[in-house]
Amino acid sequence: MSDIYSKSKRSEIMSHISGKETKPEIIVRKFLFANGFRFRKNVINLPGKPDIVLPKYKTIIFIHGCFWHGHTCKRGVLPTTNVEFWKTKIGENIERDKRNIAEFEKNDWLVIVIWQCEIKNIKLQKERLEKLLLEIK
Repeated sequence: MSDIYSKSKRSEIMSHISGKETKPEIIVRKFLFANGFRFRKNVINLPGKPDIVLPKYKTIIFIHGCFWHGHTCKRGVLPTTNVEFWKTKIGENIERDKRNIAEFEKNDWLVIVIWQCEIKNIKLQKERLEKLLLEIK
């Protein structure tokens, strides 16, 4: 099946996707703040520009969109058009994520990855955020 939008329209749509202040990020930040954690967000001078940095706990939290970071859930499925482009693009994102995580771990940081699908509904969100508290402390 081909794309329902023209190439220029698809490009315009994709250009409006933001890399920060996403709904999953806001949910996690509000939860952390409500539980007494203080953090920095989108720190540009660290590898991968982590979504949340908890310096006191030497912890980095990445909140990954399933599609953009190649998760194995149903949201991470590649489009059926322009397959080679998307394989390359998502593959490069996965490799970059691995390098960034390795860099932090080499410097004794705890790295936590939260996937978009883990907080897509209230039940899953509650479970994942409770697990997050255990991971940090």
